[in-house]
Amino acid sequence: MESYEKSAKVFKALCDPKRLAILEQLRSGEKCACVLQEPMDLTQSGLSYHMKILCDSGIVVSRQEGKWTHYRLSQAGRDKAVKLLLAITTPDADQASECVLCDK
Repeated sequence: MESYEKSAKVFKALCDPKRLAILEQLRSGEKCACVLQEPMDLTQSGLSYHMKILCDSGIVVSRQEGKWTHYRLSQAGRDKAVKLLLAITTPDADQASECVLCDK
C-alpha cells in the first residue's frame, strides 16, 4: 500500500491546473519562488502549498539561496513519473486473473 501512496503523489502533482502551469514555467529553467508567484496570481502560502506537492512528487527539486527558494524540474523525477505511468498502463498478461463468476 505504501508504494501506491508514493505513486499517487506523482499523479496528485499533475492533476491541478496551477501546478501544470508552474511546471510549464519551469521548463525554461530554474525559477525563484518570487518569479513563479507573480504570473500565477498566487499568495506566498498558495505557491508554497503547490510547490510542496510538486517537490514531494519528486518532479521538482528546490534549493535555498538566502531567503529565497529556487525550483527546477528534476530529470530523475520526470523519468520516474514516465516509468510509473508506463508500468501501470501496460497490460500484464502473466497476472491476468480469471473471473470466478464467469466460469472461465
